[in-house]
Amino acid sequence: MTDRELTFIQDQIGYPFNNPDLLHQAFIRRSYAEENGGEDNEVLEFIGDKVLDIAVVQYLTETYGFMSDECDEFHSDLSEGELTDLKRRLVEKKMLAHRIDILDFSQYLLMGSGDIQNCVNEQQSVKEDLFEAIIGAVALDSKWNFEEIRTVLHFMLDPETELAENGDENYVALIQNWVAKFNPPHVPLYYSKKFSYQTSWYLPFDGVSQHDIPFNDVCKMNFSCLLKIHDNEPIFRGFGASKSEARKAVCKVAYDYLRQKGKLGSIKTEIENPNKADAINQLETLARRDYFSIPTYNFKQQYDADGNPIWYCECHIAEYEDYYWAEASSKKEAKKSAAFGMLLMVLE
Repeated sequence: MTDRELTFIQDQIGYPFNNPDLLHQAFIRRSYAEENGGEDNEVLEFIGDKVLDIAVVQYLTETYGFMSDECDEFHSDLSEGELTDLKRRLVEKKMLAHRIDILDFSQYLLMGSGDIQNCVNEQQSVKEDLFEAIIGAVALDSKWNFEEIRTVLHFMLDPETELAENGDENYVALIQNWVAKFNPPHVPLYYSKKFSYQTSWYLPFDGVSQHDIPFNDVCKMNFSCLLKIHDNEPIFRGFGASKSEARKAVCKVAYDYLRQKGKLGSIKTEIENPNKADAINQLETLARRDYFSIPTYNFKQQYDADGNPIWYCECHIAEYEDYYWAEASSKKEAKKSAAFGMLLMVLE
């Protein structure tokens, strides 16, 4: 692995290694070590597996829990079962392999001839091992600094995006999707460093920079993040109190720029696979991208001659005179069908 590739990987995970050899080792499969000598990534994978569990639990408890002021006890908005389910979703093989695909890291795996011939770097379990090995390398290199580990977790796993169903726009995911659509097979390129907004906002910058920071928050902006999405687009810059916040900020700067320049594509290109199962969320996604208002749903329940329930659902969007309605034996199915009908209508 070249120094340039190691630098690229460090930029994407938001952590500069004191000992880059550890990061290099995280990409070495046993088959490569057996043919060429040296250590493989299996122990790093073991360490990363345990560290990842703790880091995800820390993220979930900080996100959904707090200490009560009244009785000095810990309170959680979610039950043990709900937290267990979220943790399982974040650390399961499919998720970790998916995140390695987004980072496009499996191409850098160092493998023996047999592994290369069998294309094992495309296997989910191998990508899972790589994810955990990188986390293990960060843990050792940072001397178990959980602040650094948490930063890498946000960059590599992006739990807010992966657990989100509805809610505020996630600009990191939007930029990821834009690059995948308009600049394949590339990925967004990030470069983060400690760089105060107070001492840099007035300096010349050959790109598009964030400037919409409230005065009271200026002193907190101690990290900057640069973003490149395409050779034909400018470099973007954002600021934050942490590397993760700076990355979110720069993605919003880039997305706002693309929107203003009319480079987001048409509404027809926003939803790759319109389908009934996801229609409710797909409609809301379009609404949050400012194509129209948030859809509303009206329900009515009746019964057939045999006493079986029939649910009617109307889907309305303020900007459209027409609406779409559907009926089904359950409220949920009626809503899905109405949303799907409306989705197809607005896409046309």
